[in-house]
Amino acid sequence: MAKRERVVRMSVEQPLWRALTFYRLLTVVYAVLLFASSYREFARPRIAVGYLALLVVWTLATHPRVAGAASCTRRFLGADLAVALAGILLTPLADTSARIAAGGPTLPGIWTAGSVLAFAIKGGWRWACFASTFVAAANIAVHGGDPTRDTLHNVLLVWVASVAIGYVVEVARASEATLARALEIEAATRERERLARDIHDGVLQVLAMVQRRGTDLGGEAAELGRLAGEQEVALRTLVSSGLVQPSRVSRDGSHGALVDTCEEGEPGAGEGELDLRTLLAPHAGSRVCFAEPGGPVPLPVPAAREVAAAVGAALDNVRRHAGEGAQAWILVEDWGEEVVVTVRDDGPGIPAGRLDQAEGEGRMGVALSIRGRLRDLGGSAELLSVPGQGTEVELKVPRGRTDNR
Repeated sequence: MAKRERVVRMSVEQPLWRALTFYRLLTVVYAVLLFASSYREFARPRIAVGYLALLVVWTLATHPRVAGAASCTRRFLGADLAVALAGILLTPLADTSARIAAGGPTLPGIWTAGSVLAFAIKGGWRWACFASTFVAAANIAVHGGDPTRDTLHNVLLVWVASVAIGYVVEVARASEATLARALEIEAATRERERLARDIHDGVLQVLAMVQRRGTDLGGEAAELGRLAGEQEVALRTLVSSGLVQPSRVSRDGSHGALVDTCEEGEPGAGEGELDLRTLLAPHAGSRVCFAEPGGPVPLPVPAAREVAAAVGAALDNVRRHAGEGAQAWILVEDWGEEVVVTVRDDGPGIPAGRLDQAEGEGRMGVALSIRGRLRDLGGSAELLSVPGQGTEVELKVPRGRTDNR
């Protein structure tokens, strides 16, 4: 049994969370040692001792919370920032005004930067800007609106560093999503190639043999051979077209990682856009040729389905009115601002006035199934038929007006 392709678990930001956990531990130890080295210089050392004890307990208790994006919630980030701001604002009560005026460190010291960096890793540069602004305001307030040059330097350094890291995280996430999608496409392509080899070695060869034997035997066997030939062409087109449904990319919140499997879902199962080619390719067969652009033709899901239904209605008309031996062609063109799908056949064509007569008799196939659908999408359906030269239906869907009204 063949091994199923999977996309490797990965996360660019996970090492940042791991580094942040160590940073918080090291800086809380540094804050305690810094206080211990100048214990006698504090005006009210008991306040500093109480706060630092709380800071140590908080850092140890919340150590698992900063191990990943899922556990580091907004509520936790707000509480963590509040602990840092409380330490800054308590500094004037514990330390002397002379030390503060000289640019002495606040009670949490550089531990505060860890709280701001958590905002940056979690939410990007905007969150980092939000948190660092509060820290800057608290530091300026502690110095009575007249901070020293060193204080301004430290505040600005934290602000710039956190915003820069937040921006890098956002870029890394976008790159990670692109890489995950590329890996998914590669995995799906390999699986499709494997299936194509298996189908070619088995099913397609059997269908081709049935077609040849049926043609040789004649009678009912010839009809069976014709059907087998149509299925062979349709299956060969499906296998070789390379139209792979987009797989789902999920975010593993517990690890802050993009994962995972290349499972194909139902075409257009959700909102968003859908490659129109994936809906039209199954129409290809021995009597229907399908021509497509080299790249995807995205349309909103409702619009793509309506266009596919209109194409199906046009092909039904070919089967009913053009005769058993009629050949049909589907051409898909993407002009950027609009998508054009042309369905043409080599049948006898439609006699003049026949469509008006059909509408008068209550048969509304072309009027409703084709023109009505395109009109609802803000597009148009033009039908050109010359007796003896076949029929051509041109469907135009403008982008930006594809809401199904």
